[in-house]
Amino acid sequence: MSLAWVVLVGVVGICLFANMSGRVAAVSGRATFEIIRERLGPRAGLANLGASFFINLMTMAAEIGGIALVLQLVTGIGPLLWMPLAAFAVWIVVWRAKFSQLENATGLLGLSLIVFAVAVVMLGPDWGALTHQALVPTVPQSENPVSYWYYAVALFGAAMTPYEVFFFSSGAIEEGWGRRDLGQARVNVLVGFPLGGLLSLAIAASATIVLLPQAIEVTSLSQVVLPVVQAGGTVAFCFLVVGMLAAFFGAALETTLSSGYTIAQYFGWSWGKFRRPAKAARFHLVMILGLIVAVAVLMTGVDPVAVTEYSVVFSAVALPLTYIPILIISNDPDYMGSDVNSPAVNGAALVYLVIIVVAALAAIPLMILSGAGA
Repeated sequence: MSLAWVVLVGVVGICLFANMSGRVAAVSGRATFEIIRERLGPRAGLANLGASFFINLMTMAAEIGGIALVLQLVTGIGPLLWMPLAAFAVWIVVWRAKFSQLENATGLLGLSLIVFAVAVVMLGPDWGALTHQALVPTVPQSENPVSYWYYAVALFGAAMTPYEVFFFSSGAIEEGWGRRDLGQARVNVLVGFPLGGLLSLAIAASATIVLLPQAIEVTSLSQVVLPVVQAGGTVAFCFLVVGMLAAFFGAALETTLSSGYTIAQYFGWSWGKFRRPAKAARFHLVMILGLIVAVAVLMTGVDPVAVTEYSVVFSAVALPLTYIPILIISNDPDYMGSDVNSPAVNGAALVYLVIIVVAALAAIPLMILSGAGA
């Protein structure tokens, strides 16, 4: 719980970032990478694209691996069998389902993860001790300070993963948002991302209550499940499995779509779920190739949890490349008219710019010095 403050900082940051990005898309009617290429030029846009696509591909592999680990948890069959099947299922849904269907179904089913919060209440913790750990953060005596800050950067990168912004802003175009929808966009941001942060804190709290006193280090997905099973038994476990599958599957859909969005938008190709696949063939081809590469990486036997960890750390490294252009464009009246950032938003955005740059510069040195948190 001593890293709870990072979750709070990350949630506020992604709300700020996603709100700017969604507002840019809704007001200008232009997708993120279309504007970045036009506003910053093809070279700067290509550097941004390369870094963003690489991080997105890593995250896609991590999410497909997550689906496989959940299926292993349920069936006992090794994840290598499930990985290609999971990728195939993602492709079928991306190919056939409407944007609103894939977004709403996974989002609603993912609410089953609230079982973590229920489990925390059922476990009857010492609320004072939990609150003290969260509000008065200290580096645990058993942990190297370098490792502590490495995980702080990783959590920050996880909260502000660039694909979330690509998907959110591209979704605004998919659903035809305009100025009239800015209120809805703010509600989506201010409800969705804080809920994710709350669930992150609930997972940490449940582990603190059950696993920490027994000195159990979390190295696998099955260990994350233990507090929920202890609190609610089989029923809670069933809710948890549904929630985890929906969360991993939904994120796999978002990262897969984001791979197509970024490439197609930069190169000016036809893209979007609102078009028939035959009318956006290269957009769909990029997604298929991305899924194939992600599965190929996983089939080498690499640990999906390790892939997840590295993906969020490198997300922190690449974050300024996307954040800075969105901040510039959201203040450009040529694109935004009268809907440029307010002074208050700009003030907060500049504070986060400093935090983002510091995290980006510190991520790789902290990874090396801490041995990736070892």
